[in-house]
Amino acid sequence: MNSLKKVLVTGATGQIGYMTYKRLLEQPEKYDAYALDRKREPSERVPRSWTLAIPDDKFQLCDISDFEQVRRAVEGSEVVAHLAADPGSGDWESLLSNNIIGTYNVFEACREAGVRRVVAASSIMVSQGHRESEPYRAMMERRHADIPDDVQVITPDIPAEPRGIYGSTKVWTESLARTYAHQYDMSCICVRIGQVERDRPRPPQGADIYVSQWDIVQIIERCINADDNLRFEIFYGMSNNDLRWVDIENARRKVGYVPQDRAEDNHDYDGD
Repeated sequence: MNSLKKVLVTGATGQIGYMTYKRLLEQPEKYDAYALDRKREPSERVPRSWTLAIPDDKFQLCDISDFEQVRRAVEGSEVVAHLAADPGSGDWESLLSNNIIGTYNVFEACREAGVRRVVAASSIMVSQGHRESEPYRAMMERRHADIPDDVQVITPDIPAEPRGIYGSTKVWTESLARTYAHQYDMSCICVRIGQVERDRPRPPQGADIYVSQWDIVQIIERCINADDNLRFEIFYGMSNNDLRWVDIENARRKVGYVPQDRAEDNHDYDGD
């Protein structure tokens, strides 16, 4: 009997998608890992030094705005890590095709195909409004004198505060996950991904919402392997930064996520 977990990673030629896929591919004793994207070439966000070594027999060309293509691609998968998206181009037609229609297609195709779990990429941008308000703005700008001792961290239970259409599309992703988890008894987990940078962020631009490449892959993999009873959850994918203002304790309790990095102690990811 094949005990390997069959996992499909969408958006596999993007930075986070490829890091995730590479991590699964490096563990052939645990995963039967497949990759999906609309093109073979790496995205602009992928460092030129990386080699996207995705085996031909594990890669599927697919436009996620085409439901039939997505339905064929997810067939037989146990888990789909849905990381494909327009990362915030500002082009409404692209956001509509990829982040709205494409994300719906992934959830609905997984439902039809009997995929038991979807791990979907959300974004810290759903919380941008909080970041622009005090005292979180002071944490972003590292104004220590303006930061109270008893800051209430932002949890996913607090309503989202997107400030752009891209962030709003990620609220849609989370809403779909909630619907499919409760209406169709699928396991749907969303990760609000922080700012992934190849180089150490220079305060005040990004240190508060930084997530290392190691840490974001860790939390996605832990969600892939979460207990079967975990039906719906939203986690912040963030490193343990000194002035972090979002909650990561819930992810530690429920999936064992323990970040290894901080913005202040950055480690680079080797993509080769």
